Amino acid sequence: MSVEYLPANRPQQLELVLLHGWGSSREIWRPLLAHLRPWANITLLDLPGCSPGLDTGRQWELAGLLEAILAVAPRKAVYIGWSLGGQLALELATRHVERVAAVVTLCSNPRFVAQRRWPGMDAAAFASFSASYQSDPVATLQRFGSLQARGARQPRTLLRQLHGRGRGTPGPELEAGLALLQRLDQRAQLAQLQQPQLHLLAANDGLVPAALEPALVGLLPAGDGARVQVLPGASHLALLDCADRLAREIHDFLAGTGLPGAGMGRFAGPDKREVASSFSRAATSYDAVAKLQRDVGTRLLGYLDPMGEAPAVVLDLGCGTGSFRFALQARCPGASYIGLDLAPGMVGYARAHGGADSSWLLGDAEALPLATDSVDLVFSSLAIQWCHRPEQVFAEIGRVLKPGGRCVFTTLGPDTLKELRQSWAAVDAHQHVNEFLPLATLAAAAAMVPGLQLNMKTELHTMYYQRVGELLAELKGLGAHNMNRGRPAGLTTRGALQGMLQAYERWRCDDQLPASYEVFFGEATKI
Repeated sequence: MSVEYLPANRPQQLELVLLHGWGSSREIWRPLLAHLRPWANITLLDLPGCSPGLDTGRQWELAGLLEAILAVAPRKAVYIGWSLGGQLALELATRHVERVAAVVTLCSNPRFVAQRRWPGMDAAAFASFSASYQSDPVATLQRFGSLQARGARQPRTLLRQLHGRGRGTPGPELEAGLALLQRLDQRAQLAQLQQPQLHLLAANDGLVPAALEPALVGLLPAGDGARVQVLPGASHLALLDCADRLAREIHDFLAGTGLPGAGMGRFAGPDKREVASSFSRAATSYDAVAKLQRDVGTRLLGYLDPMGEAPAVVLDLGCGTGSFRFALQARCPGASYIGLDLAPGMVGYARAHGGADSSWLLGDAEALPLATDSVDLVFSSLAIQWCHRPEQVFAEIGRVLKPGGRCVFTTLGPDTLKELRQSWAAVDAHQHVNEFLPLATLAAAAAMVPGLQLNMKTELHTMYYQRVGELLAELKGLGAHNMNRGRPAGLTTRGALQGMLQAYERWRCDDQLPASYEVFFGEATKI
């Protein structure tokens, strides 16, 4: 059994164990992780009998599978299961009460095969599917993907995402999971379950019908600790097509259980949301005003030489509009390129202009939606200064890098825009300019990550303007305006603005106004 443990972005949080369904793998959970990790530690598993290509050389019975899960799981955890994984979570909650704090099932049926007055997959259709799998596992699993995407708003897009998360070639190892789907019947267990339980169904699910809702409600014990809810517009692949809504439902349910650690902040703070929103709005104007960003990124490309062994997977972390995609692909021919950014507008712009030979992901550098040991090279230029938990950023970079992998990055230091900061300081005590972390803090954060070796250096880059208004307009066009919590509320008064402009004039030299950028260049290697 393959195991992956991902600590929460904040310490001492809830423990979650995520169990995937038949014909899937732990990769199916990636889109959800950025929403869960701000408040929960995550255990991901590849389940024998369910994950394609995971041949352990033994025939798995249900009891043995449950024991294997518990052997690698935290002492007590909330179990969240999708499809067959939901049934496994229910079995664990019934057989091992002391190990399961609560259960959440997603698109899961306690009796998958239909019976009289119980909605489910037609018994004859299931038997035909099982026989088809035995004769042609590859073709049958592809057909199963289409069944899962049926009812989705964009089924083709979901299918591409699903196929991109495959773990191996299917074979006889999945027949054990099919046998569980055929025979498990947990309806009687639901009413006796002692732990809080939430059952999420998808309105457009083609495998587990939403018509199951009243039948499930009729089985559950009375009270607030047991709920059934239908996700509108979602398919069986709700993990992929409505991850944010799903995460909110899980968080809000657990917050009401009174479990230790439940109810903590479910998403990153308002600053991060504002960063994403600001850069999204600037997507169409960004490239036209991003001279410094182009110059620094071009300098960073030089850090890739000598390249050494050609990387197979390159992550452009904080890719923005994807402006360095072509340069990275030219230096890493044949490599798979992944562009990832926090801002939906940037990712949308990059996807529209970036070509079909690239993958574009919406994600947070502090909770990367990528597998452990999956990336050979991380390239990140002027992005991680927007992350104020550098220990989490470096932990994630170290996690996704393969042994021997490299990360080259640039970020901004605290002396950035010192002229603008000091000019505002002459007017009032408010925080008008974004603050960035010093080099020593970044180095200490990287030192906390086992096996990550970091070298850094500092360069000063200066831009010149005729008027301060040109600088302010450029910052707005980049989406990099003041996003500190300590910024003044409301509009800046005309008098304060005029005072800042006058103070900035003291910096004028040779009829130009300077704007300094303290740029840190770093190279990290995973040993």
